Amino acid sequence: MQRMKAAIFVEPGRIVLDEKPIPDVGPLDALVRITTTTICGTDVHILKGEYPVEKGLTIGHEPVGVIEKLGSAVAGFSEGQRVIAGAITPSGYSNACQCGRCSQDGPGTRHGWKPMGGWKFGNTIDGCQAEYVLVPDAMGNLALVPDTLTDEQVLMCPDIMSTGFSGAERGGIKIGDMVAIFAQGPIGLCVTAGAKLLGASTIIAVDRLPERLQMARRLGADHVVDFSRANPVDEILRLTDGRGVDVAIEALGTQATFEACLRVLRPGGTLSSLGVYSSDLNIPRDAFAAGLGDHTIVTTLCPGGKERMRRLMAVIESGRVDLGAMVTHRFKLDDIEAAYDLFANQRDGVFKVAITP
Repeated sequence: MQRMKAAIFVEPGRIVLDEKPIPDVGPLDALVRITTTTICGTDVHILKGEYPVEKGLTIGHEPVGVIEKLGSAVAGFSEGQRVIAGAITPSGYSNACQCGRCSQDGPGTRHGWKPMGGWKFGNTIDGCQAEYVLVPDAMGNLALVPDTLTDEQVLMCPDIMSTGFSGAERGGIKIGDMVAIFAQGPIGLCVTAGAKLLGASTIIAVDRLPERLQMARRLGADHVVDFSRANPVDEILRLTDGRGVDVAIEALGTQATFEACLRVLRPGGTLSSLGVYSSDLNIPRDAFAAGLGDHTIVTTLCPGGKERMRRLMAVIESGRVDLGAMVTHRFKLDDIEAAYDLFANQRDGVFKVAITP
């Protein structure tokens, strides 16, 4: 049996490079040879034990690669084509998919419905920090990469670009809106770019790292707030003449940033939450206007599927957004443990890492 290298979750605090069998291909599957992948903040939550997955699972959910082998029932693709697949790989036929929420794909049971069922790579099935990945329901999830785009140009599409843009979309940003975005990590930066595309006239980005605030300006922020130097709530209210913002987007996953989003909203504004929370959230009564402020709170798990990927790549190919500068470090798969150490500890000005076998 042929084997491959893969980054495997062993226990909290340990993701190691080891070997696994190359997966067998079912009728609806595609085996993709990975040419570039990356590490996500969610992978760090897995590493730290803050998000539980099965021991022995291959981690990673952002694949760029080449079709190595197609299942017998897969049509419309050919072996050797360059493809990506979203972090979310919906089947298309579950109740959630039929209700228009493909990210929540998965079978229901008589005990209830399990959220996040569309996120399979590195969660419920082996992921793509490996030499190969098996893509389920390939006809609905593979998207061809245009010849004009490099691997690194499309590397953000499977997750952080889709997630960030979805946070902006779900927030209902309209032309002329004022928007505040708390945290300018990779996803928050994609929110900033998405808010600009949707027509926000005032974009306020909050972080404390100079390189992130500089990147936020590059991607469309009109104002940046260093929360280590100023109270971000006070500063945002000052910048909006006390009105508050139409949409506040939480892209970190902490009580402090969630609460700050509530406090900068105008009456009737929308809080769009993208954070992965590792503890319970509390909603302050005053910030929530005791439930009478006409606020909207929405959450998002990034959309997947081939049409979502096609649209995101079209935005990149058009030149309207350039996320290539977000790849700041490059590692071979053999060095993925060092890549995790760098990324998890946010050293050396890292934004995203590119992993190549």
